[in-house]
Amino acid sequence: QVQLVESGGGLVQAGGSLRLSCAASGRTLDGYVMGWFRQPPGKEREFVAAISWTGISTNYADSVKGRFVISRDNAKRTSYLEMNSLKPEDTAVYYCVVALGTATMTSNGYWGQGTQVTVSS
Repeated sequence: QVQLVESGGGLVQAGGSLRLSCAASGRTLDGYVMGWFRQPPGKEREFVAAISWTGISTNYADSVKGRFVISRDNAKRTSYLEMNSLKPEDTAVYYCVVALGTATMTSNGYWGQGTQVTVSS
C-alpha cells in the first residue's frame, strides 16, 4: 500500500504564499507521476499541477500558471506545491496524488487525505 500525507495548508491572506508538501510512504513508486488536485467549495475536484518522475516535465492548470510551482524530491519521496500570489479563488481542499501517469491519476492513483487552504480577502 501507499500512504500520502499532506502538510502546509492553512489560512493565508490574499497575495500571500503557502508551500504544501506531500510525503509518500509504503511500496516503491519509482517512475510515478506526482501531482496535486484541489476541490473548491461547491465544486468538483480539479487538476492543479503534475510533475514527471525526472522533474523535467511539468503541467499546470491555466488558473495557476505563473503562480504555483510543483517540484519533487525523489530521495525523500515528497512532492511540493509552492503557491504564490494566492487569491480567494484558490481556497480549496488540496490533495496530492501519485500515479503511473497523469491520465490515470483520478482512476488509479493514490491519494492523500487533503489539506485545507483558505485564502482571505
